[in-house]
Amino acid sequence: MEPTATAENEPSVAPAPGASGLLDGMPRQRGPASIAAPSPPVPVRTARALRPWRLLPTPTGTPFTFTYAAVLVLTSLITAYASPSLLHTLYQASSTDVAHLVQTPVLVLLASALWVAGGITSPYMVVFLLVLTALERRVGGARAAVVFLLGHVLATLATEGTVGLAVLVGHLPDSSLHRLDYGISFGVAAGVGALAGLLTPWLRWPLLALFGGMLVEDLVEFTDPMTNWGHLISLAIGIATWPMVRRRHREGPGAAR
Repeated sequence: MEPTATAENEPSVAPAPGASGLLDGMPRQRGPASIAAPSPPVPVRTARALRPWRLLPTPTGTPFTFTYAAVLVLTSLITAYASPSLLHTLYQASSTDVAHLVQTPVLVLLASALWVAGGITSPYMVVFLLVLTALERRVGGARAAVVFLLGHVLATLATEGTVGLAVLVGHLPDSSLHRLDYGISFGVAAGVGALAGLLTPWLRWPLLALFGGMLVEDLVEFTDPMTNWGHLISLAIGIATWPMVRRRHREGPGAAR
């Protein structure tokens, strides 16, 4: 008589590798450890909120424009409250006329850019704040200063040099060598030209057409042809800086606050 098989002497069947805790007859299931954690939601990049205060200079974000604007406010206050005789003396000493350019060129080129023709309420002061702030945020303070100085210096030398030649050949009187010439308008026009190169085409060309049209209209009126020509020259100088400002714009000037 054969012994009855019991659980003790039945041959044991080893479970299939990796089958622990899985359901028989079902496709292979992932164990608790192999279940991947849900992926974190991908952040959706939203458009930067409009911050109107970024249109104006700040001491940390645009130190060049902010400091320069503070100096212009100070000189504009002097213009508003000083006596006419004192103002005339200050303007004359800062004028980039031919006589001063021959004697002290560096001094008068710098001093003449400390005054705003028309005071703090001048349209060029408003354009200065908006344009130089936008330009400095894109290319940094050093290059914004270079653009401004190129327009201011080169356009001044071009116009006053023409005056000097005209006096030399007898087309203008000797008194033209001492004409008052000061202000920030040449540098501002260069800033407009440079900034246009950093804008999209649908903003760039209307800006140049509008600003350039205003300068041409002033020239046609022939009220101050030397200054009007200087504005057009400085606008062209700003446009000529596009390779420089675009290269710096691609590199990035650093985070602006």
